[in-house]
Amino acid sequence: MREIKVLFLLLILTVFSWSFCSFEESSDTYTLLRMEMVKQQLMSRDINDPEVLDAMGKVPRHLFIDPKYRNQAYRDFPLPIDERQTISQPYIVALMIQHLQLKEGERVLEIGTGSGYQAAVLACLTQEVYSIEIIKALADKAAATLKKLGYDRVKVKWGDGHFGWEEYAPFDAIIVSCATSHVPTALMEQLKEGGRLILPLGDTQNVQTLTLIEKQKGKPYVRNILSVRFVPMTNETGKKRDKSQG
Repeated sequence: MREIKVLFLLLILTVFSWSFCSFEESSDTYTLLRMEMVKQQLMSRDINDPEVLDAMGKVPRHLFIDPKYRNQAYRDFPLPIDERQTISQPYIVALMIQHLQLKEGERVLEIGTGSGYQAAVLACLTQEVYSIEIIKALADKAAATLKKLGYDRVKVKWGDGHFGWEEYAPFDAIIVSCATSHVPTALMEQLKEGGRLILPLGDTQNVQTLTLIEKQKGKPYVRNILSVRFVPMTNETGKKRDKSQG
């Protein structure tokens, strides 16, 4: 059944122009670039979840970055955003979200809002998305962008992701878009039984392992996915001016 859905999605990508969740795009050029991104960067690799492919095909990535980089918005690499931060390459966004196996109605926490792009993709998959960004200027801008584009399901908070968002816990899934040498205790505590947590784990100054953790009977069950290189997670003191991605 999944294979049929993927083939049908490929047909739709080939024939039609898509509109995204709640914003009507005026430029066919970006629509075509986004369709090409889904086919060449995602479907040709290991992204096969129809809902994830659909979400990636709908969200206007180019509207989450500076106009001077918009002609590169659907290329297979990260791009700069404000505050000397970056937006992750589309494949990594799709890969991390696919591993969360989100279902409609689940509650998801994102650590590292960045531009707000990843939060918008998440919002196409479930109704409750909570996102934390430690850099206030980014948090404010991402919240404004998401609101402008109609992603009302996303709540953005300026704060330290190490502590999670206790007010809305527990979460069915947590996605961390910055590298950490350990799993923050609060995040495991705020993860539901049976919940999934994905994050880049390891040496924050070098290469990390993209790691999926499932909480079963209160214990973490760990699966290593692949080697990645993310920028470090900022702590609450602000001693590090580390970059977050999203």
